[in-house]
Amino acid sequence: MGTQDKVLAGLMGACVGDALGVPVEFRSRADLQEQPVKDMIGYGTYNQPPGTWSDDSSLTLCLVDSLCNGYNLNDIGKKFVQWYHENLWTPHGNVFDAGITTRKAIRRLYTGEVPAQEAGEKDEHSNGNGSLMRILPLAFYLEQIETEDIFNIVADVSSITHGHIRSVISCCAYIEMAVSLLKGQSLKTAYTNMRRTIMECYQNCEELRYLHNVIVKDISEFSRDKIRSSGYVVHTLEAALWCLLTSKSYSETVLKAVNLGEDTDTTGIVAGGLAGIYYGYKNIPQEWIEQIARKDDIIELTDRFERSLSGKE
Repeated sequence: MGTQDKVLAGLMGACVGDALGVPVEFRSRADLQEQPVKDMIGYGTYNQPPGTWSDDSSLTLCLVDSLCNGYNLNDIGKKFVQWYHENLWTPHGNVFDAGITTRKAIRRLYTGEVPAQEAGEKDEHSNGNGSLMRILPLAFYLEQIETEDIFNIVADVSSITHGHIRSVISCCAYIEMAVSLLKGQSLKTAYTNMRRTIMECYQNCEELRYLHNVIVKDISEFSRDKIRSSGYVVHTLEAALWCLLTSKSYSETVLKAVNLGEDTDTTGIVAGGLAGIYYGYKNIPQEWIEQIARKDDIIELTDRFERSLSGKE
């Protein structure tokens, strides 16, 4: 796959995973075991039509939109404010969901209290998955530039809404995995290399112990009942990687993610982005893509992003 195919596959893979999860967000695993999601459905939790993506994709697309003009933290923050206050990159012209920590950060961005990279709360209780869910576009950008500052950039972009080191490390692990897959590595090799890189980079950081199941142990060897799928950033990273590493296709990955229950849209988008990159756009079910809200706008944005990455714009 060329760069354009990978960008489109990753971003559409993320949006599809998100949209599959929106109608069943907060449903229990036991409930979904009785009535599992097997296809793109609608209404449910937020009474939205099939193919509707959440704030997860909205903020992901805002990040893409900003990166089309280069890397600028203040502009990224501005786009997030425009999403919340002006409905930028919403599926149907309105914001129907937003995390508490993200809302607080956007309020600070809106009032100009602090620089963008300091808007996110840094306390231990602010480790929801609100930065992990939107961080994927950085992988495409960072793969194209020569820098040793990758994790600092990831940290700054995470910290726009989530500044605690646990959220930052989770985002760094995810981006490292994504970049490895963009380079054509197998799932097993990408995961092994990611674990090694994170352990080396954060070897003296006590927070690494919270990611023990992903970094020290092999999450793919865990049974399903050991995987949690709440809105806690570590649970989301564990669940998404488990779904990816224990599946054989894009569809299996995202359906497995959504049917874990609880924070279904976020587990879906985080797993779906990586699965899209790995399996490719052609292996995302076309009937799902056709139902995605603003599909043509997403494809146009993806094309613009690819042109900016290749220096054609």
